[in-house]
Amino acid sequence: MNTGQFQPGGEFAIAMDERDPLREFRQRFLFPKRADGDCVYLCGHSLGLQPKAAAQYVEQELEEWARLGVEGHVRAKNPWMPYHRLLTERVAELVGAHPLEVVVMNSLTVNLHLMMVSFYRPTAARHKILIERGSFPSDQYAVKSQIRFHGFDPATSLIELTARPGESCLRAEDIESLIGREGHSIALILLGGVNYVTGQAFDMAAITRCGHARGCAVGFDLAHAAGNLVLKLHDWGPDFAAWCSYKYLNGGPGCIAGCFVHERHARSPDLPRLAGWWGHDEQSRFEMGENFQPMPGAEGWQLSNPPILSLAALRASLDIFHEAGMERLRAKSVSLTSYLEFLLKQDASRKFSVITPSGSGQRGSQLSIQIFQNGKSLCARLASEGVLGDWREPDIFRVAPVSLYNSYQDVFRFAQRFAAVVGSEA
Repeated sequence: MNTGQFQPGGEFAIAMDERDPLREFRQRFLFPKRADGDCVYLCGHSLGLQPKAAAQYVEQELEEWARLGVEGHVRAKNPWMPYHRLLTERVAELVGAHPLEVVVMNSLTVNLHLMMVSFYRPTAARHKILIERGSFPSDQYAVKSQIRFHGFDPATSLIELTARPGESCLRAEDIESLIGREGHSIALILLGGVNYVTGQAFDMAAITRCGHARGCAVGFDLAHAAGNLVLKLHDWGPDFAAWCSYKYLNGGPGCIAGCFVHERHARSPDLPRLAGWWGHDEQSRFEMGENFQPMPGAEGWQLSNPPILSLAALRASLDIFHEAGMERLRAKSVSLTSYLEFLLKQDASRKFSVITPSGSGQRGSQLSIQIFQNGKSLCARLASEGVLGDWREPDIFRVAPVSLYNSYQDVFRFAQRFAAVVGSEA
């Protein structure tokens, strides 16, 4: 986006909000409050705000439980047995997949483990996993434990993509070069769609093509990408992906997660997997047979019947996403984040630096601000004033203007307060 279209004054933010075609969606969310009004909430990359409709969706299922007890599984207005399918088309739309390819289930790391059981099949010659250095710790723990489970050593079976000296983000050519050079020994490429520290978005289509050309399985952790970027998982063709639903997807703390398995694996009953009864063919599930027969598609990786109350809360948010449209949301996101970057660059104090790439194709909503001194206390002071981002050690302040509910005035107020606090730090 051409930052020349932006202006530094508050009147510009007001004018932008007035002509924002998505502005009414802000009214559908609940903001943390202070005595002087709403907080400036730029923390949707960590926990999305609550949709006002979520209480209604959850309350309906609580009432059905009270009224029907166990019969709610078949007699509720939205019967619980197939309830997860109320979300399937919305989720498929959100991540660019076919309905057969997606399912809401478990938590993110559980889903990554389930996927690695199926798609990390190491051999003596091909046993390595490629991740990015600085990936989310849970991903690190998961892949290292999988390597050890198969009898290998992370010291020799884990490859970490590392930025060049003096740089914070990875270069696309370095990623492709490493895959080309080491691909013969890599069993699995597992990268974040967006790196949680730097905010860098990766070219998932190119990485998938490169990995598959070298015979590697390819998967993505989309915790910071789902509901943030326009995704086209079916077309891009990774073997699998998984994501949480409490960040950009606004499903609530600890909300049920999502999973994608590409259609080419949909009818591979012999593919190794950890099985559970809810993944068994639904036509014979209640015959309680001894032999597992997986359902086709991503549903065949389910373990247990899902938590209805969590599904209900997420459904409230997905209905809003469907109405707003991911393409429109992404266009506003690019504008909001570019505007934030523009405002931050007006500060000549040189006490901080934005480490997230500038190009909109290389980032989502998040900007990661490296603060050179007293950053943690600075962020705590902002939080005490109702300006909320989040801190990551040792020196990164992460903020994300989320297009569903943040405004240009939110961005302007943040930039003002941030500049004032930075300027006051000794």
